[in-house]
Amino acid sequence: MRDVDAAACEVEPPGAWRFAQVGVTTAAVGVLVATMLWSATRSSSPGLVGVDVALAVAALILVPVVILRPRTGGVLAGVLVALSPVATPVASFAVLFLARNRPFRQAAAVAAISVAGEAVQAFWRPVPSLPYGWRLVLMTIAYAALFGWGTWAQARNALLAELRDRARRAEQEQERRVDEARAAERGRIAREMHDVLAHRLSLLAAAAGAMEYRPDAPPERLSAAAGVIRASAHHALDELREVITLLRSDDAESPTDAPPGQTLADLPRLLDEARAAGQRIEVNDPLGPPVEIPAAVGRTAYRIAQEALTNARKHAAGQPVRLVLGGAPGTGLRIAVSNPTTPDGGATGSAGTGLIGLAERAALTGGRVTHHVDATGRFHLTAWLPWPT
Repeated sequence: MRDVDAAACEVEPPGAWRFAQVGVTTAAVGVLVATMLWSATRSSSPGLVGVDVALAVAALILVPVVILRPRTGGVLAGVLVALSPVATPVASFAVLFLARNRPFRQAAAVAAISVAGEAVQAFWRPVPSLPYGWRLVLMTIAYAALFGWGTWAQARNALLAELRDRARRAEQEQERRVDEARAAERGRIAREMHDVLAHRLSLLAAAAGAMEYRPDAPPERLSAAAGVIRASAHHALDELREVITLLRSDDAESPTDAPPGQTLADLPRLLDEARAAGQRIEVNDPLGPPVEIPAAVGRTAYRIAQEALTNARKHAAGQPVRLVLGGAPGTGLRIAVSNPTTPDGGATGSAGTGLIGLAERAALTGGRVTHHVDATGRFHLTAWLPWPT
């Protein structure tokens, strides 16, 4: 496959930068060829001078061929080097160029052809001061050095390209993680807004509905309902500030680390507010006075009770609600809420996002939330939360 890619690269039309590269390289190699030609004409017989000049011209013509058609130019340079030393600079350049830009096998083949050409040249055009064996060893070392240098340069370029690609992928991965963290933060804030505001707004709606449908109620009842509306609006604003604090928080990795809010110790106030709005609630709390519960578990328990009461007001208005708390350190905290359903209980079109949020919130603390409607039409919500010893 790499050979196919290399062949495809050979037929690409050269651009302006390629022509500049060809011109500069040809001039540089031309200086070396001229030097070799001057040396060869001084030591060779007069009959070979014309041959060396012609081969020097041919070698210079091969320089662009090596750049544009590396394999073809490299093989031809290796053949020319067998005829005259003036082709040695071009053959050396071909080995280095292929080692830097082409697959290992192509560069090794051209290097072997060039060494073979040097062996032939040394045989029929010997240098009196340098034995044949030593000359062949030196030329082999020289071509091996060029081949190794080019191969190392190609490997280094490939490594740098891979590192750049890894850095680019790492940046993309980091951007993806940031986007996911932002999405998780938005989901966390949405759950917080649902939990803290739905309860208050349902209290407002219940109290306002009582005032609307019972305008003839005693003044003290109307005053109490107005007090519930005022208090609920005040608490809704306070809790909205907590949500805004969450929105401004930079910590998107700790959904349970919300600002200090209501815990299980605040459950009596929640029940008083619901009862003041006209909701009938029966509580079975064997836990008794406030007990030491981890803050995250206490907040989750409060939100579960709050969401259950809110759902009961929305979907089973006027129906009594039963709330049961139980458990102990080491066995876990159990919360059970139940209420009768009404035929039009789904008229509000709720998508159940509150229950989904409760399940996710409980899962973050290591607990679980389940809900179902039994055969008698009674809705049950059951939660279990860990309570370490």
